[in-house]
Amino acid sequence: MSQVPPTPRTRYAKCDDRWRDLLDNHDTLVRHEIQRFGGQEVNTAGDGFVATFNSPSAAIACAADVVGAVRVLGIEVRVGIHAGEVEVRGARKGHHGDVAGMAVHIGARVSALAEPGEVLVSSTVRDIVTGSKHSFAERGDHDLKGVPGRWRLYALVNEHSR
Repeated sequence: MSQVPPTPRTRYAKCDDRWRDLLDNHDTLVRHEIQRFGGQEVNTAGDGFVATFNSPSAAIACAADVVGAVRVLGIEVRVGIHAGEVEVRGARKGHHGDVAGMAVHIGARVSALAEPGEVLVSSTVRDIVTGSKHSFAERGDHDLKGVPGRWRLYALVNEHSR
């Protein structure tokens, strides 16, 4: 899940056409990265995206590149990643449908806690990719609204600096 934080919206509030153009460019870049990493766009919510991937590593790599790609527009997106079972709804030929379920809810909550320009993942994702090329910094335990228990979250260490 990716979200555009409020700051760019505020800057362009008086120039709706400029904001729409910026958002269109953002959407084009995000869609390109999702496709490049084999993901499926399943939903957009205003200025955010929900996408599914065949592996957490693909989602992480895509997220890192999305952050870098939209940065050239002056936008610092927040990205949250979780892995889990989802319910696919409304799928039909040529359309992948939307996704629902607790895993989607957790992903949205993780995204909301990410800082601008940050990729934040759940402990589930971090555990699945242990031993991979991805590195993380612990961001502590958090309550996720509507989700039982406390969740340890991890920030992706900038993969472009290696």
